[in-house]
Amino acid sequence: MAQVRANAIDIEVETFGDPRDPTILLIMGISFQLVHWPDGFVEQLAGRGFHVVRFDNRDVGLSTWFDDEPRPNPMLLWLKSVLGLRPRSAYTLSDMAEDAAGVLEALGVDSAHIVGVSMGGMIGQRLAIDHPERVRSLCSIMSSSRPPSASVRLTMKLLKLGSDSDSREERIENSLATFRLLSGGSFAFDEEYMGQLATAVVDRAWHPEGTDRQYAAVVADGDRRRALTGLDVPTTVVHGTADPLVLPKCGQRTADAVPGAEMVWIDGMGHEWPEGAWPAILGAITDLVERAGP
Repeated sequence: MAQVRANAIDIEVETFGDPRDPTILLIMGISFQLVHWPDGFVEQLAGRGFHVVRFDNRDVGLSTWFDDEPRPNPMLLWLKSVLGLRPRSAYTLSDMAEDAAGVLEALGVDSAHIVGVSMGGMIGQRLAIDHPERVRSLCSIMSSSRPPSASVRLTMKLLKLGSDSDSREERIENSLATFRLLSGGSFAFDEEYMGQLATAVVDRAWHPEGTDRQYAAVVADGDRRRALTGLDVPTTVVHGTADPLVLPKCGQRTADAVPGAEMVWIDGMGHEWPEGAWPAILGAITDLVERAGP
């Protein structure tokens, strides 16, 4: 792993494969770090002939934190999202898209195939809107074209699990409980692997303040559907039919907004990327790259 200087901040980056191959830039979701991309998934993607780049978004992992900025109240953010109000935010999704563009520039990559999950899909959408010259194709996975609104019950549980914890053990258990809560239930839940991942991310960088600021950026960006109708970028939208957090209708709305977008459904997948779903996701990405052409 290494850090690059991009958009006036430090960003932790990891690359796989041959830099001469087409580049795929992976953008992670809210609060999640680059290590949330399963190594096996990334290695299989590189094995298909791609130069794969993953990185920590700002305010999480080993990239620059913005602790000089106020920490927003996540409950108030959720209420504003429900009411369609835009809160003040320390930074915007456009800033985070600039970070992604800066990573490519720092690596000497003119343009890339963008793959984003959840908030990462939103950042990818914003990157395609603001910097279409950087985007060869866009794969938006389990994401939305506007701030999504899950059920009140699920939201309350997630807010509780994401709050500050007193002990390392409690942080690990809360992270693991979050993984379970977001599972669709149709794919096998690998308890051992997910426990190891929860431990790794807690020990690597525990930073719930950054999660709240990222959430503010998502809510503040509002509805992107009008801007998405002007895209001229090959696009595929991938969504699980059992996603409890970003509901399936959010994926369909994104696909409906982008001209020529293809919709790929993964039956029974929740807000997750279990190994059983990898073939479908990898296939969707590969097909999109082929559709985008050289």
